[in-house]
Amino acid sequence: MNARVTGPVLLLLLCVAAGGSASYAAGGNVAKGKGLFTNLCIRCHGIDGKGDAYMKFNPPVADLTSPAVQSKLDGSLMKAIHDGRKDTAMGAWKFVLTDEEIRDVTAYVRVLGSSAGRKLP
Repeated sequence: MNARVTGPVLLLLLCVAAGGSASYAAGGNVAKGKGLFTNLCIRCHGIDGKGDAYMKFNPPVADLTSPAVQSKLDGSLMKAIHDGRKDTAMGAWKFVLTDEEIRDVTAYVRVLGSSAGRKLP
């Protein structure tokens, strides 16, 4: 690539990377996501999302606060919620949640990975 194209492309990538952590799941509603998480996800992922709930599985439930989960793109997290995860206890929620609700849960999962997530009411 020449310099005229490389500069703007790099700037765009930096803006997306910086903005991606500040915006929660493409506009998802964190408060609604917390309510859904509390009603549906807490049984397996635990109150703090660490995967330490009373239900145990093999393989273990994902720690949603971990860097491995938090480094995934929003689309990857939403797809895992929507379609489930093969060979795990994570079933498809596409039959229960709307796409908007999946976006809301993803927004809340992002907050779980931040220190602010531990201070939500």
